[in-house]
Amino acid sequence: MILITGSAGFIGHALTNVLAKAGKEVVGIDNLNDYYNPDLKWSRLADAGISREEVEASGEAVSTRFPNYRFRKLGLEDRHGMGKLFQDFSFVKVCNLAAQAGVRYSLTNPLAYVDSNVTGFVNVLENCRKHEIEHLVYASSSSVYGLNDKVPFAESDPVDQPASLYAATKRSNELLAHTYSHLYQLPTTGLRFFTVYGPWGRPDMAYSLFSDAILNGRPIKVFNHGEMSRDFTYVDDIVEGLRRVLVTPRPPQLGVPNRVYNIGNGSPVSLLNFIEIMERHLGVTAEKEYLGMQPGDVEKTFADTTALEEDYDYRATTDLDEGIGAFVKWYREYYKV
Repeated sequence: MILITGSAGFIGHALTNVLAKAGKEVVGIDNLNDYYNPDLKWSRLADAGISREEVEASGEAVSTRFPNYRFRKLGLEDRHGMGKLFQDFSFVKVCNLAAQAGVRYSLTNPLAYVDSNVTGFVNVLENCRKHEIEHLVYASSSSVYGLNDKVPFAESDPVDQPASLYAATKRSNELLAHTYSHLYQLPTTGLRFFTVYGPWGRPDMAYSLFSDAILNGRPIKVFNHGEMSRDFTYVDDIVEGLRRVLVTPRPPQLGVPNRVYNIGNGSPVSLLNFIEIMERHLGVTAEKEYLGMQPGDVEKTFADTTALEEDYDYRATTDLDEGIGAFVKWYREYYKV
């Protein structure tokens, strides 16, 4: 049985559907907070066959689409609730995707990040230790590379200059996981995600903000005057990497059973080129408002994915034009625009 935390989130929803469709026994949890409109989270749950009425009445529900998927409303920072969860189910593997997301939001709401991303992650680690979980896979982020100016980013690069509190909490996850792996021989694997996009994506991400502004005749905010690039990675490619790491045996390793991998497209795209692709799929030319760099942002991201390719035969396969096309199709259907 697999536990997926953050299963009403963007990546968690996609991974849950893939694993449940493949017949895996899955339990998902999410606190359904209001960082962005919770209706999108409820819609993701509905897509996976989870009844909002049941969850609001009893706190959990079994999927009508996947009988092997059960959802429970629960936050990582709830120590008692997390302990009971691990007592109620016999988890073999855990995938921790729950986190307080967003770089800019961390500037004004720092405690939300500490509660979920630090305290909550320790609760996950403690329960994995107590219940002798075979493998904990968790989401880290390319943001841990912070002000690093060497590209592409490799796992061996220094990660001691985070540019945001969000990045610092993600780096703390990696350090905490290493400590538990060292002290208790708990197998852990962290995946550093690079700018994930696609259908069901978060409304605070650039591609959603751009779509909303462009289709409603508002200017889009282009930070650092467009002098930025991102290693955009389609959600299905991220999920395939997660699936491989979760369900296949870990590569042999001497010493501490702890690994960290980059997972990205390995092909950065300039922000202005990204906007051009969005304009083409939306059929509208954007009005652009050029602004300076925002606090907490970095100028570029670029993943070296050699290690994940060697250990799990993984490589992203979706090009940006195809991925943006799929996102825009979903966006128009979901928001009816």
